[in-house]
Amino acid sequence: MTEPAHDLPRRTGTGLPRRGFLGRTAGLAAGAVLLDALAAPSSSARPSRSSPVRTQSGLVSGVPAAVSGVTVFKGIPYAATTAGRNRWCPPQPAPSWQGVRRADTFGDAPPQASTTLTMSEDCLNLNIWTGATGGRERRPVYVWLYGGGFSAGTGSDPSFDGSVLASKGAVVVTINYRLGALGFLATPELSAEDRHGVSGNYGLLDQIAALKWVRRNIAAFGGDPRRVTVGGQSAGAGSTDMLSMSPLATGLFRRSVAESQVRYPSDPELRYLGVSLRRMDTALEQGPAYAASKGANTLAELRALPWSKFTDGASLKDETVDTKSVAKPPLFRPVVDGWVLPAGYMATYEARAQNDVWYLAGNNLDESGAVPETAFDYWRSAGYPDRPGAPPVHVTLDDYVTAARQKFDAMADEFLALYPAATDDEAALASNDAIRDNSRVSTYLWGTKWTKGADRPVYTYFWTHRPPGPDHDIRGAYHGSEIVYFFGNLYPGTQGWTDQDREIADTMSSYLANYISNGDPNGPGLPKWPAYRPGSPTVMQVGEHYGPMQVASADKLRFWTRYFATQDAW
Repeated sequence: MTEPAHDLPRRTGTGLPRRGFLGRTAGLAAGAVLLDALAAPSSSARPSRSSPVRTQSGLVSGVPAAVSGVTVFKGIPYAATTAGRNRWCPPQPAPSWQGVRRADTFGDAPPQASTTLTMSEDCLNLNIWTGATGGRERRPVYVWLYGGGFSAGTGSDPSFDGSVLASKGAVVVTINYRLGALGFLATPELSAEDRHGVSGNYGLLDQIAALKWVRRNIAAFGGDPRRVTVGGQSAGAGSTDMLSMSPLATGLFRRSVAESQVRYPSDPELRYLGVSLRRMDTALEQGPAYAASKGANTLAELRALPWSKFTDGASLKDETVDTKSVAKPPLFRPVVDGWVLPAGYMATYEARAQNDVWYLAGNNLDESGAVPETAFDYWRSAGYPDRPGAPPVHVTLDDYVTAARQKFDAMADEFLALYPAATDDEAALASNDAIRDNSRVSTYLWGTKWTKGADRPVYTYFWTHRPPGPDHDIRGAYHGSEIVYFFGNLYPGTQGWTDQDREIADTMSSYLANYISNGDPNGPGLPKWPAYRPGSPTVMQVGEHYGPMQVASADKLRFWTRYFATQDAW
């Protein structure tokens, strides 16, 4: 299917070339410390600064993070509560306070379907990890956006602990933004009260407000407001792409990181994901129908309901979208509103209207419906994961052929000749091959469009490492499995991490720290990561192996390119 990449080399020495960044050996030690600290915080850790930090709202004091020399500031409000009259309004300025606010506790999470999180509508808060010893330092900044299909997630997730990246010289910020109906409801009445005449993108407006807060305040934490990178995974990756297209975010960041879900606009796989943008007219029809299901006929009645009535986003599908498969996207997701998002992906790229930012984007081995070979029997028994945004998994011959004819129509016979199968196991293997080719080719072709409107470098990757633990045989290198490695944060500590995992985490977090710093993941001691080139259909394999690989064989690349050309663009 692809050319093999090189095995992971065993190496020592320095890693990060810029002053103020730890080498790879020191980073590996920091990762080990973090692993232990997350299991039981160490009293030996020392904060990098003991004096309070002044923000525009007031003074805050942090606490020692999981790596010695790093301070974390938790639960800082970047906007006011979204309850009451502020529900379904753009984020309002954060309140001020007197004295020193002790930022030692994560703030409330956005309302969602959860039995473990402390949630409220006063959820627009952020967290900062920094190793800077004063406000005169100017370290690069990484703002992280969680995934979860725009219906789940929180910036306080332990997987996003920024201690290791902060120890490697970055200032790490994780944020909360509104989810589900509270973040993405659109109705004519909401649009009528808005000064721009639109509704439906409150979650994106939260993200933009957080970036503006960073612009105004991050220097006090040792960050450089002129060197901000925005990154995310899944819906967070989609948010990164949308912010990279939004004129409201112009100038607020210089670089983007998108872990999964950056796709060519004509790829039907895009349609079932949470990042399949809604049309405004469709959203304005869906909103009142949803309100009626809650027994509300007016905006005032909607605002009078408790927030617990609006936590069902993860269970609601948008049945109006033809995805060329049985999968459907979540109902609540961003809207092409003409203001936050003036146009969809293809129209933006073809108009060369995106923000001119660096880009790092990639996909995983076992996502989008691809599964480990050890999981075929499991999925035959478990069946299709029937939830919004979830891809179909094809592990029987009948299902594989039926799905191929639904997706490829007149090109189905050609597809089945390129990816043949005569048994259930052959069908499962062929499905994996096709899904992975689709994913890599789609991101490669996305790059051909993106780079026409942005002059900055692009780096793409394909993540192949299957973490240890209970998910190894069933989920493999699953959707999101790369996150803790990029953060250098092998959480939870009970998962059975090996020396190989620690070295991979050190390598990936070093790549990311370099990219955050200067727009290039490469550095001494790291396998060479070539920049994306439109005329070179290759991608950097990372994780289990390191090195360039073909996105697909030449005949399959031609097939996918022709197929996408027959599809409507998103």
